[in-house]
Amino acid sequence: MAYGAHRSPLLPPRPDLTLARDCEQCLGWGTVVTRDGDHELCRGCQPGALDEEGCSGPGL
Repeated sequence: MAYGAHRSPLLPPRPDLTLARDCEQCLGWGTVVTRDGDHELCRGCQPGALDEEGCSGPGL
C-alpha cells in the first residue's frame, strides 16, 4: 500500500510578494510552514498575518 501526503481542504494563503521580497524569515516566499505542515502567512512581512485565527501556534 502506498502512502502519500494528504491534501488540505483549504487553499494556502496568498501573500503579498512585494512585501516578502527582502524578508529573512520567509526568504521571500511570504509564507512559512508550521510544525503541522500547514502554510501560514509570514509574521515578519505580511501585515494580516497576526489577524488570522490559525497563526496562534506556540513557539512561533
